[in-house]
Amino acid sequence: MKYVYTAVFSPEDESYSVHFPDIPGCVTCGDNLGEAIDMAQDVLCLWLYHNEQEGKVIPAATHSNKIKTGGDEFITAISVDTDDYRRYYENKLVKKTLNIPSWLNAKAEAANINFSQTLQQALKETLQLQ
Repeated sequence: MKYVYTAVFSPEDESYSVHFPDIPGCVTCGDNLGEAIDMAQDVLCLWLYHNEQEGKVIPAATHSNKIKTGGDEFITAISVDTDDYRRYYENKLVKKTLNIPSWLNAKAEAANINFSQTLQQALKETLQLQ
């Protein structure tokens, strides 16, 4: 699932702290602006992914023009995709039982076909995944 939330960046000397007004407890920081943006993407995606996994309600994003800042603070939109995160980090194998005709099994075994690899490739192709 793709999400976009507004982050508030607070400069502190050369570093930045970051929080998301719509996401309670979702805070991070970075030694420079680039690192702060990367860290903001990471913490937001992890928070959203965790709440998706737990079946918790994901809060709606407030429009950026309704978010108040103070002093040197500024806002920027942070975009994340929890499906990308899931594909990258959830690579644990899951055992599946399937049925195929015995003649096909015999031919595949004779050709030293790796059944798991073949099924993975076929599923990725069918689902149009990389």
